[in-house]
Amino acid sequence: MNILFVADPLASFKIYKDTTFAMMRELQRRGHTLAATEPQHMAWQSGQPVSAKVRHISLTGDAEAWFRVSREAIEPLHGFNAVIMRKDPPFDSEFFYATHLLEQAEREGARVFNSPRALRDHPEKLALMEFARFAPPTLVTRQAEAIRAFHAEHRDIILKPLDGMGGMGIFRVGPDGMNLGSIIETLNQGGATSVMVQRYLPQIVDGDKRLLLIGGKVAPFVLARIPQGNEVRGNLAAGGKGVAQPLSDADRAVAEAIAPTLAARGLLLVGLDMIGNSVTEINVTSPTCFQEITEQTGFDVPAMFVDALEHALT
Repeated sequence: MNILFVADPLASFKIYKDTTFAMMRELQRRGHTLAATEPQHMAWQSGQPVSAKVRHISLTGDAEAWFRVSREAIEPLHGFNAVIMRKDPPFDSEFFYATHLLEQAEREGARVFNSPRALRDHPEKLALMEFARFAPPTLVTRQAEAIRAFHAEHRDIILKPLDGMGGMGIFRVGPDGMNLGSIIETLNQGGATSVMVQRYLPQIVDGDKRLLLIGGKVAPFVLARIPQGNEVRGNLAAGGKGVAQPLSDADRAVAEAIAPTLAARGLLLVGLDMIGNSVTEINVTSPTCFQEITEQTGFDVPAMFVDALEHALT
């Protein structure tokens, strides 16, 4: 099969940990061919199919010059067997427009993973509210007074922007309410921006766990991202330490309750974040942690993903 990746610039990849690279490597190992483009290289002209300037590549095995370009061309997206959308957040206006172009490509016959409509319908912070029975007490609001009332009720809270990634903009406010007003002003910008507020979960000391849902099934290992020092954030980008561990029975029960619903909506790959037994985020844009789990446990996550992709295309 010929597989097109819509992703960030290839030159920006950190291949020692990049999940998109791990997908590419497994696809090439199985004999599939690879191509890559970026959202800004997609175009839709009236009367013509959605197309993109693509580079057909092969992986070299070299740590530096890790890919080789065989040719470049402008090609319709529906000409590929699959299009894998792996553009990293933020989910800004341009990401939103890219999903519309990808959805048009679907109407023309392209197979896109994750589904562009599902990407739009599942903003990564808000998506968990559909599964509130598995989440900690959570509030999404622009209203400063609502946030203050939530803090008064729960005493120890986490605040974060809806469009954040990698732990950016996450604050903890304890029972003393120190700096709550300043944090609200910073995050909600005078009522112009929505904020997510959640009860603080002390189990974060054991890690913010990333579970992978692939083709409606749950990977048997998770990556616990453990905060270091005085940090409240476990995100790897914020300095958290990633420790792979077996999936617990309790976490499996939650994940298996959620996975079929998301898979049925065209979400081939989902990163479910859990602290303790509570779901804190549902990541669908470009979930990561393939390489960390594989290297620490020997379980081949990229192979599980490609198995699911091949099955979806049959």
